[in-house]
Amino acid sequence: MNHDYSANSNINQENICWYRLTEEEAMERLNTSIAGLTSSDIPDRVSRYGKNVLPSRKRLTLFRVVINQFLNPLIYILLGAGGVSIILEEYSDAGFIFLVLLINAVIGTFQEWQAETKASALEQMIQLKAKVKRDQKNLILPGEELVPGDIVMLESGNKVPADIRIIRENNLTATEAILTGESVPVSKDSMAMEREDIPVSDHINMLFAGTTITAGRATGVVVATGLETEIGKIASSLKELEAGKAPLVQRMESFTKKISLTVLGACMLLGGIGYWSGVPVKEIFFFVVAVAVSAIPEGLPIAMTVALSIGASRMARRNVIIRKLTAVEGLGSCTFIATDKTGTLTVDQQTARMIVLPGPTSFTVTGEGYNGEGTICGMDGEKMSFNSSIEFEQIIRSVTICNEGDLTRDNGSWSSAGDPIDVALLALSYKANITPKEILKDIEKLSEVPFESERRYAAVYYREKEQSTLKIAVKGAIEKLQEHIDKEKNRDLLDQVDYYAENGYRIIAVGGGTVSEVEPIDQLPDMELLGFVALIDPLRPEARNAVKQCHLAGVEVAMITGDHPATSLAIAREVGIAHNNKESITGMELDRIISQEGESLLKIIQSKRIFSRVSPQHKQSIVQALRESGHFIAVTGDGVNDAPALKTANIGIAMEYGTDVAKDTSSIIIGDNNFASIVAGIEEGRFTYGNLRKIIYLLISTGAAELIAIGLSLAFQLPLPFLPVQLLWLNLVTNGIQDVALAFEAGEKKAMREPPREPDESIFNRLMVSQTLISATVISLLTFGLWYHLLNHLHWEEFVARNTVLLLMVLLQNFHALNCRSETRSLFKIPLHNNYILILGIIAAQGIHILAMYIPFMQEILSLQPVPRIDWVKLFFTASIIVLVMEIFKMVYKKNIRLPDKANTQKI
Repeated sequence: MNHDYSANSNINQENICWYRLTEEEAMERLNTSIAGLTSSDIPDRVSRYGKNVLPSRKRLTLFRVVINQFLNPLIYILLGAGGVSIILEEYSDAGFIFLVLLINAVIGTFQEWQAETKASALEQMIQLKAKVKRDQKNLILPGEELVPGDIVMLESGNKVPADIRIIRENNLTATEAILTGESVPVSKDSMAMEREDIPVSDHINMLFAGTTITAGRATGVVVATGLETEIGKIASSLKELEAGKAPLVQRMESFTKKISLTVLGACMLLGGIGYWSGVPVKEIFFFVVAVAVSAIPEGLPIAMTVALSIGASRMARRNVIIRKLTAVEGLGSCTFIATDKTGTLTVDQQTARMIVLPGPTSFTVTGEGYNGEGTICGMDGEKMSFNSSIEFEQIIRSVTICNEGDLTRDNGSWSSAGDPIDVALLALSYKANITPKEILKDIEKLSEVPFESERRYAAVYYREKEQSTLKIAVKGAIEKLQEHIDKEKNRDLLDQVDYYAENGYRIIAVGGGTVSEVEPIDQLPDMELLGFVALIDPLRPEARNAVKQCHLAGVEVAMITGDHPATSLAIAREVGIAHNNKESITGMELDRIISQEGESLLKIIQSKRIFSRVSPQHKQSIVQALRESGHFIAVTGDGVNDAPALKTANIGIAMEYGTDVAKDTSSIIIGDNNFASIVAGIEEGRFTYGNLRKIIYLLISTGAAELIAIGLSLAFQLPLPFLPVQLLWLNLVTNGIQDVALAFEAGEKKAMREPPREPDESIFNRLMVSQTLISATVISLLTFGLWYHLLNHLHWEEFVARNTVLLLMVLLQNFHALNCRSETRSLFKIPLHNNYILILGIIAAQGIHILAMYIPFMQEILSLQPVPRIDWVKLFFTASIIVLVMEIFKMVYKKNIRLPDKANTQKI
């Protein structure tokens, strides 16, 4: 069969509503038939539509990862300082600078390359085998070879290889969670749909690439491949989206810009003063290098990378896997979490929660998941067994007989197969202290009516062995069963159905009784309503407390899901995200709001906490609006449908069981798929940010002290108290050990009892500015005071005086590192075991400096010599003054400023 393609027959896949066409119309538009395409049709279609694949991203090369470590304004300044040092033939200075750059690059490269190699690449979700009819033969072909017009045959367990319009089906259901977010399998049929503009989740006559057939069989025609599939459209949209920046990136970009301008300004100012004072140009260059070296926190890139790596390791122990280092702190900065429901707040397993019998009499079912662990209890708490009452026995027997699932226990482990609802119903027999096998051993099934979407019920005609009575067991939608029962007799029971449905439960009505004959397949006899089972995907036990912790920490939480509004509201109420339906909105309602002029989408979104039946575009729009409102937003997701929102968010969080598309787009992966792990990640993120502030506080305050000491020396026309190489030694070796050690500080528990930082808050807030200025002033005055005293009063040689002043500065940095363990808590109230590494680091920093004073090679490079013990003791007690001053500052600060004054937050 050769098909003629004319201009009029060119298939525009994107603009055709395939779900509105009949099977015949769809095949006609695709120039195909139920017999399939021929080999001669394929080349033209391949050239027209391309292969049925998604474009894979270019994986980062090791070289690119290394280059990324140098794309930082602070690094640019260091490179410039190193270049100037080489020009001035100060090779030791240049060596120190390039050493720190090398160390930083090695650490950063190791961490990010490790994350890159562990993270999954973009999965070719439609590269699989497919059963296709071509040349009037059934062939097994790679999914990438499919073209629009191919006739494909699918059965239970198959992954759908392309977007397909169903032609024929038998008892067909499909799981579309990766696309729609709804975990319950969707019943499918081939009937054309009349409504326009309905969401993908309601296209019941379509199968979509990447979804899975859970039951039944189907024959369909391929209507879209590659980028034209629903999955492909989402993958394409990711290229056009602007990824949200992590808070740390934003803050550090601002910080390094200001540091750069400060360094440049200081160099130009002091260099100009030196020039107009008659200082030779070469000496001015040396002086400028010294100023730059003292002002630039050379150890900051290394310390930041180490702090983030430590945070990443700590998060990994709490099931939070970091793909991008900056996301460590970013999670701690979030002000809003948009979470999905299924598998994150819930266990993603349908579970029976209630059994309601006529009367009505209800029984509570415990246990979770697809297993028989748990009990069934009456209202008085009494545990029920299979034969506790005739009515109870009847409903357990019926849901076991009318069942196509399988649930068994072998060597202590449970295994299941079949439709999730059937498996959940089989679990009831185990919880009633009997096995399905025991119930079925005396049952002879005579006729079975399988569940189909148009019937909305399943039935089994059976006899009990050695009895001639014909009986029926039925389960399905209450709407179908109530047509064959006495409604007045069961009015109270039907009212209970409404109550549970409104509270988000999935209702399975159960009927049965004695019948006279087997009815035709699409008819049901009159029967007795035995009761109903209320099922729900249960909440994770720890989810409620995790949401509560978020609220205590000032983090808002919203649920974005493809599930039914009633189900979503029930879970949201139970977990504490929302309290009434006024906080809920659906995707269709969002569309109406967007189309209405004068009503702000952002205003509506800010008042809602449940977004149900949403499309990928809805979710991405919600996240974008929240970002624009000033929130640092973290978004969870596992399906392809979540990828645009994950990329748009400041922090994208994928679930470990989710699709590779979601993982590839995210910066964080939750290893146990648990919302509680996200909260643990927030806590660790806040700890990490606190440690970063401590590191910055140490480096900036000591760097500022060095700069002030140099400025005072210039003002008093004294020689520089430090040589450039000595400043590098201070910043890279002594402080370099201590600032890295600060990264290991245990977090302060109050971190999760405070609101998140304001999105526009600078690292240098009011507290940081105050403590930096005070500590820098004290350190510089002590240092310059000694320098002035030794030169002008004691008339020491410049070499000896500089050696002594350098030792004092090392001791001051040692003591000040202890101050930096907390910005507000007294040093003497912080247990040593919170950071033994810092204590060892301080001892190591002091020990290395003392050792350098005795090693000839280091003496020559650093212009050092040994200091008498008595002088060391005097310098030790002089340096301890910085601890006394900062303890007084903390005491005064805590007394006068109980809470941070955000209105007066300063940014420099």
